[in-house]
Amino acid sequence: NEKPYTVIPMVGSASLDEPIKGQIIFGGYGKQKELSGMEVADSILLVERGSDVEGELLYFSIKEENAANAGARALIVYNNEPGIFLGELTHEFVEPGYQPRIPVVSIDREEGLEIKEIIQEENFASLNLFFNPDFVAHFSSRGPVSPFYIKPDIVAPGAYINTTQNNGDYNFTSGTSYAAPHVSGAAALLIQKNPNIHHHEIKSLLLTTSEPVSDAYGQEFSLKDAGAGRLNIARAYEATLIIQPPHFVMNLSSEKPIEEQVLELKSLNDSLNNIDVSFEGPDFIQFSNFREGNNLKIRMNALEEKFGDYEGRIIINQNEDRYVIPFLLHYTEASISTSQQDGTLSFEIYHPEEWSFAKISVTNSKDGSTETISTNPGKLSTMNVYQNGEYWIQTSVKTEEDSFDAFDVIEVNSVLPGTVKPFDWFGLPEKQIGIIAIVAIVMGLVGLKISRIKQV
Repeated sequence: NEKPYTVIPMVGSASLDEPIKGQIIFGGYGKQKELSGMEVADSILLVERGSDVEGELLYFSIKEENAANAGARALIVYNNEPGIFLGELTHEFVEPGYQPRIPVVSIDREEGLEIKEIIQEENFASLNLFFNPDFVAHFSSRGPVSPFYIKPDIVAPGAYINTTQNNGDYNFTSGTSYAAPHVSGAAALLIQKNPNIHHHEIKSLLLTTSEPVSDAYGQEFSLKDAGAGRLNIARAYEATLIIQPPHFVMNLSSEKPIEEQVLELKSLNDSLNNIDVSFEGPDFIQFSNFREGNNLKIRMNALEEKFGDYEGRIIINQNEDRYVIPFLLHYTEASISTSQQDGTLSFEIYHPEEWSFAKISVTNSKDGSTETISTNPGKLSTMNVYQNGEYWIQTSVKTEEDSFDAFDVIEVNSVLPGTVKPFDWFGLPEKQIGIIAIVAIVMGLVGLKISRIKQV
């Protein structure tokens, strides 16, 4: 089913020049007597760790030798208990002169049992062994979360970490619980070196000095998979340039093909000299930049109408240090323009074709609360907001044949002090207040009717 699985090559198993492709055959525990009556030649053999005989020591080297003698091209050993493990083919108990002949890997028990179930119907697979510590695990959380910011921010080692467990033992364990300590430790080192550094500056150092993450074939993972990249604490520790924001989203449209972004620069060694800026992104984007003191202003101009979502990087080199600021570009056919006055937002929607309906969602970036209105051509579209701050505007514009998204961001600064949202003094959401009001009205009408009946 083209689903990838992560495996760990056993000690003594060599890398492959090219993938091994063939049928997957389940071979029990990989015993000689189990394989003797099976057609194993040119297959990828799947077996369970251990033995079905209590006390029997069925070493991985024995399983490998049995599989190789039977003609298998590779061996997959799944765990006999939850989790994954690191196995060894060469150890002190091997027979004299033993040399592994085929690749052998270990796999998580749950995934091994899943493969065992799958091969009852589809039993063809490709096995490739490679050294790629920056591969994003298939269980790692992906984005996007919102079209207005990039998530995840960064990735860190969290798959098959050899870590402590109860009773003084060690075990291979995976999850965000093991990636987060790497980042926390990196942040602690940066604070130790720079005691007055702020949290957002720590984030900048970690993100802009991270390493790109690629799959086994050199294809870089998307921002929604790996964020800025893999944590590189050595580079972050030596970095001296803080860049804000460390990543950003740019919104272009057919009506507004030019957009600017300001990157604020701060030097930890009081030097902003020898800064060189370059651009990696869509080839139809004309890029320019200029410095004004501590601010680096960048401009993107879409020269062709190639609508869609694109990823790219702004690269800043200072002396021998390299900083990377990833960006996400929304280039939309429709557009929405937002203006403000005294806390009232006004919207103008544009599409080169005739449109009939639009839904506008406005999100307060501080608390994530969202208000929605609908509109159509010729209708004055407004919405009141009651807090100053950044708001994210997204609209879906309906034409005769299709619907189109468009985005805008506005920094609201026109809400007067003391402005309170209606009904806020009740401490209840508007919907609940509306329900209470309807119930009160119905009760009043029923009471009035009963009163009239009594008077007859």
